[in-house]
Amino acid sequence: MKPKYHFYNNTLYALSGIKAMWRSEKSFRIEIFIITPLFIVIWFLPLGALEQIVLGVSLLFILAMECLNSAIEACVDLVSPDFHPLAKIAKDCGSAAVFIAISSAVLCWGVILFRAVSNA
Repeated sequence: MKPKYHFYNNTLYALSGIKAMWRSEKSFRIEIFIITPLFIVIWFLPLGALEQIVLGVSLLFILAMECLNSAIEACVDLVSPDFHPLAKIAKDCGSAAVFIAISSAVLCWGVILFRAVSNA
């Protein structure tokens, strides 16, 4: 039988995951240190609410992909501690997801900031 949904417990699980990411993933900590000031910058940019939301979501998307990448890596390491070509593919695909998220954020920031400067 599936356990009942509990918002409070599920929130604690999510926060536990963020805590684990902070403790064990250096790349997550680096991204947090880069992303946090960018969130502050968003408030001071002369942009509309929609553009600010797009910029913020693009940054959060990076962190979400980093969490998924770490989950994939942990599962692969659990199932296949030795080298295996399929394990490499799984880990490389997780890294690709993070790379795509970062590239998307850079593109969003570039386009939105270029338009803001061009219209000023």
